[in-house]
Parts: sequence; structure tokens; C-alpha cells
Amino acid sequence: MIKILKTGVALLALTALAACNTPKEKTTEKPYEATWESLAKAKPATWWDQGKFGIFIHWGPYSVAGYKDRNKGYAEAITNHMYKMPERYEEFFMEKFGAKPPEFGYKDWVNLYKAENYDPTAWAKLFKEAGATYVIPTGEHHDGFVNWDSDLTEWCATKKGPMRDLIGDLEKAVRAEGMKYGISYHRERHPSRFTLDFKVNDQPFDQVAEEIKRMPEAADLYGPFDYSDEFIADYVARWKEAEQKYNPDFMWIDDVPIFYKAEGDPQVIKFQNAFKGMIADYLNDAHAKGKEVYFNNKGRQTNWPDGVGCREKDNLQMDTIGPRWQNPATLGISYAYMHNEEVNDLYKTPSELVRLLVDVVSKNGNLLLNIGPKADGTIPEGMQKRLLALGTWLKKHGEAIYSTKPWTVYGEFAGDIVDEPEVHYSNHSMRIHEIEYRYTTKPGVIYATAFQPSNGDALLTAFKDFDGSKIKSIQLMGNGDIDWDLNESGLNLIHNTNEDFEYACVYKILLK
Repeated sequence: MIKILKTGVALLALTALAACNTPKEKTTEKPYEATWESLAKAKPATWWDQGKFGIFIHWGPYSVAGYKDRNKGYAEAITNHMYKMPERYEEFFMEKFGAKPPEFGYKDWVNLYKAENYDPTAWAKLFKEAGATYVIPTGEHHDGFVNWDSDLTEWCATKKGPMRDLIGDLEKAVRAEGMKYGISYHRERHPSRFTLDFKVNDQPFDQVAEEIKRMPEAADLYGPFDYSDEFIADYVARWKEAEQKYNPDFMWIDDVPIFYKAEGDPQVIKFQNAFKGMIADYLNDAHAKGKEVYFNNKGRQTNWPDGVGCREKDNLQMDTIGPRWQNPATLGISYAYMHNEEVNDLYKTPSELVRLLVDVVSKNGNLLLNIGPKADGTIPEGMQKRLLALGTWLKKHGEAIYSTKPWTVYGEFAGDIVDEPEVHYSNHSMRIHEIEYRYTTKPGVIYATAFQPSNGDALLTAFKDFDGSKIKSIQLMGNGDIDWDLNESGLNLIHNTNEDFEYACVYKILLK
């Protein structure tokens, strides 16, 4: 069982979000058709629009390894890379498993994915304490192993490996804590996962073919290796099974490279049409239940036309206020559990996470922060500490995040980009300047979040043309009212040094 680290922190009570949980009246109307034009009419669910912060979870048999070549990249990508470049994994496999493919391949990891310490109740309490308002675990990744109780495949968590319904158990625990629940579905890349490239019809890696020859049952895990009519039908059927069993509030779909790798191919067109129908059915089913749901639009080259679902890309950072979007950000570099990140504590610092959340929300986005549990169901202590630190900050400053909108500008900065000795910089890091602010707003109030202590007076130049007669008072949240002055340079915030500064501080500008 995971033991939640003690902080004495309770989640900020959000009346507006609680109101969003009230179901709407049921109806038989079907407002959505299987066209992009119709699906573009789907608006963000109120709970998602106001909730701002969710937890993403990558967990599967790939978590057994907790490794990718040279500890670089995404650990879950080992499912392809171990067969694509087997010479790079021989030493690791022999040390960890005492064998290597094809004698001992990915199919054999399933038996080591036991989830024996999985405690969904403790997980849900941790996520709630972190300040999350929704949770999206991996239902099925590109590897083809299903984490729910499936009637469509033998390669699922109730029949192999954990021998329990991982998705169903977490769904009950998350809803018991008052959070929304989604499922991420990554099977769109499965026909290309155990092949060399993204092709409509392909052949498996030699080692995979040999494994299937030795164990024919493995064909249902590794295959199929083409985007056939049968695959497309099974793809839709698996999602519908998860939808019917767990009633997810969010449909999360990974990017679909075959859309542009084989654009115009008849099977690709069929697959695209299948997505239209699947999403329309999902939205119509929810509408019939009086339930608000939403879905994403992922990839460097997005799956759907702009305006259909929320824009999303791995570790997405925006430099403008955009249409509603979501950043599925990693705690370190990998999405799935990476042993090297755990033992060397290579996760983003609490300050980085607070700044990331504020930055995303100031630009009209949601933060979907990913964790990668171990194969036994343990959430690494370093991950827990980061989540609880974020929750501590949100308890004091959450009103500047939840249910807010962007202001007229997302923020301002001055000075050089700083280097922080405790930060492990990567291409996923958000670099900040010597002075940096982000803005959010609600009716009657503007929030200015400072990423560094001011060591005295602060100047907000974005307010230099603001009408000072509209300002009623200004507070440093947690410290009460402060003095202020507005002139041609901007808004001066006059107060003592931020002695209790932790991660970021928020100025609450109350308007008349």
C-alpha cells in the first residue's frame, strides 16, 4: 500500500466545482453528428473548464522495466525500442530478467506486472490532497494490454498480471473523493507498435514474430499489424466497452500518426470516419444521461481540425493566450515509471510545478500532470512529495487558479533568464526571468502571481494604462491588505519583504 506523506493539508473547498457535479436532465435528443463541423460544437465541460488541474497516469507492463536506453526519453516507449534496437538492451535484460527476447519478451513482463501494493483509495486521497479536480489513468497503451475488465481480450488486468480491475477500482475511489474520472486510450498506434514504422500493413519485428511462433496466444497481444476493418471495429468496440463500464467524464486519445503517415489511404479514411462516429456516440450518450463530458485533440499535427476538442501536445507550452487547451506534462522526462528518475530525484521541483500550473492557466489552459507508478502499484515518494507540495500551495492560493479566466495579457517579465541550481533542466522545462508575473481573473478581481519574492516593492507594468479608480484594494494573499500606487510606470505594490514566500505569491487586486 502507498502511504501518503503527511502535510496536514486539506483540499481547497470549491463551491463552484461542486455545483458542476449536479447532473443535468436526461434527454433522448442526439445533438451531435459524425462530422467535424458538428463535433466542433461540443463545448468544454464546466467541471473541466473550471477545474484547471488534473492527474494523468501512465501504468502498465512497461512499468516493470522502468527503463529506456541510456535512461533517456519515455520509459513506456521501450515496448517498441527494445525490438527495434535489441542490441542496446541485452545487458539490461540479462541483469534484470536473466533472459532476453525472444526467450523472454514483453509478453512475459505481464506476469511481473502484479500491482500487489496498489491502493486506489490511497491514490485518490493523494490526488485530492494535491488539489486535482479530475484523474485520467491509462486504460490501454500502445502495447495492447488493457487495464480494465475486458470481455474483448484475454490480455487484460483481470485475466493476467494484476488479476484485478485496475481502472474500475480507481474509478470508484476517485469518484468517492468528488473528482471527475477519465480514461486515456492509446490503441490507435497499436498496429505499428511492434513493427518498424507507421504503415497501413506491416510485418512484426523478427523477435516478435518468433515469440508468437513459440506462443501463438501472444499474437492477440502484439497484433494485429495492420489497420484492417477488423482492427478498426475492435478499436471502437474497446472504447465503447470502457465507456459503458466506467462512464468516463473525459475521452483522452493519443495522437494518431497514421493519419499523416498514410494520408488518403482508404483504410486511414475509414479509421478517421470511425473516430468521428465514436466521438459523436460518446457525446450523444453523455447528453442522453444529462452528463457533461469532453475530449482532447492531440499531436504536433492534431488529430482533428482546430476547434474540435481541446488542443493538446506532450509538455505543451504556449506563448500566447489560446483557445482552451491542455498540457499533459511530465513530472520528470518520462511518462511511465523511470527508475533513474526516482533514485536520483530528477522530478520537477515544487516551484517549477506551481509556476507551470499558473503559467498554463494564465494562457487559458489546463494542467494534466502525469505520474508513473511502479509495477507493484507504489507511487514513488518523490512524486508524492511534489504532489503534496502543489496541494499545499493551492490550499492557500487556489482561488487564483480554480474557476478563473485569463486577463487581457497572460503576464509580464523582465531581466535575464535565471538558472536555479536545484532544477534539472530539459527541453520540457519552463525557463523564467529575474522578474516574472502571471495574471488570472474572476469577476471583480485580478490575480497577479509572482514567481520570485519581490524583496520589497513590486511593479506591475501591465497596469500602466489601467484606470486606478477601478481598484478597491490590494491584498498579498495570506498577509492581508498592502499599500499601492498607480502611475505612468505601472502599479506599485508596496509591502515588506516576502518572508514567507514559498514557490510563488499572489497579489489579489480587488475591483470596485
